[in-house]
Amino acid sequence: MSVKSQQRPMFVTVTAVRKLSEHMARITLAGDDVPNFAYAGPDHLARVFFPVAEDFRLPVTEDWWPELQAMPAERRPVMRNYTVRRIDHARGELDIDFVLHGDTGPASKWACAASPGDRIGVLSDRSEYEPQDADWQLLVGDETALPAIAGILESLAPQTNATVLLEVADSFTRLELAIPDGVEVSWLNRGAHRGAEVINVLRPVTLPEGKPYAWVAGEQKLATSIRRYLVNERGIDKKQIYFCGYWSANRPAYD
Repeated sequence: MSVKSQQRPMFVTVTAVRKLSEHMARITLAGDDVPNFAYAGPDHLARVFFPVAEDFRLPVTEDWWPELQAMPAERRPVMRNYTVRRIDHARGELDIDFVLHGDTGPASKWACAASPGDRIGVLSDRSEYEPQDADWQLLVGDETALPAIAGILESLAPQTNATVLLEVADSFTRLELAIPDGVEVSWLNRGAHRGAEVINVLRPVTLPEGKPYAWVAGEQKLATSIRRYLVNERGIDKKQIYFCGYWSANRPAYD
């Protein structure tokens, strides 16, 4: 459901860190307020706040953005968006999967060094996956979309007609996925141009009959190029496509 919840940022503490691959770690976070974290679907986004100073504070009201901007720059937490991979309201914990790429961005730098007891902030944002009465689905993404696509796969009804195309840097980025019957998943090694390998795979394919639904996310050029291709060359209605540029390769600290 593409609705934004009115919530306050909440502190959470790292309770476990598990490497999923050479380039991805799953970090479990727990907190007293997590039972109140609004969650709407498998691609639900959370705003994550990373401390930049020992005096780590969060906004305390639902009008959190002006509060955040009013903080002194040297103490203002760095904020990034991440997918909630799992949430357990009863236990008051959630998982977030982080792509690890060294110290090239504040989130990756934090995640590479994260250990139990570390504290960050989270704020519920929204979910956008909404296939409704689609007859078939196309899911496309890169490494940063893997958590959402993995969650979507786990949520699919039996015998859903779906195709998944994952464009990643190398085999070290691939994860074990729960793939339902009727779903085809292809891992594509990224070439010089983001999205090009996905389009090369789609071009000779005859798309299924019926109403489509496409969910596309990842690097900005990948997301926009796939959407443009589906609309202009395959005639899919824009209303049947969700796309989101999670990050931009033109920004060095992309996470």
